[in-house]
Amino acid sequence: MKTILRASLAVLALALVFSTYTFADGGADFKAKCAACHGATGAGDTTMGKNLKIKDLGSAEVQKQSDAELTTVIDKGKGKMPAYDGKLSKDQISDLVKHIRTLKK
Repeated sequence: MKTILRASLAVLALALVFSTYTFADGGADFKAKCAACHGATGAGDTTMGKNLKIKDLGSAEVQKQSDAELTTVIDKGKGKMPAYDGKLSKDQISDLVKHIRTLKK
């Protein structure tokens, strides 16, 4: 009985790990890495965002950029925005770009 319970818990734990990995949408990384400046909605309406004059990520100006351009900005940084190369994986950056696309006005 204990063996079955342990096996069931192990399977459940693995399922949880893989479901979190598979369904990552960039929202958690955005909240952790980007929202302090860009704000929860990407509008740049935080104190830091206003001081740095951050563009609204949902604006036509940002949304017209290609995925490759947005990836480069996140990866290499731009202006006062820090580079996230080495801090975020390529998959995380790709998920962030997908998340930015959801902010379209």
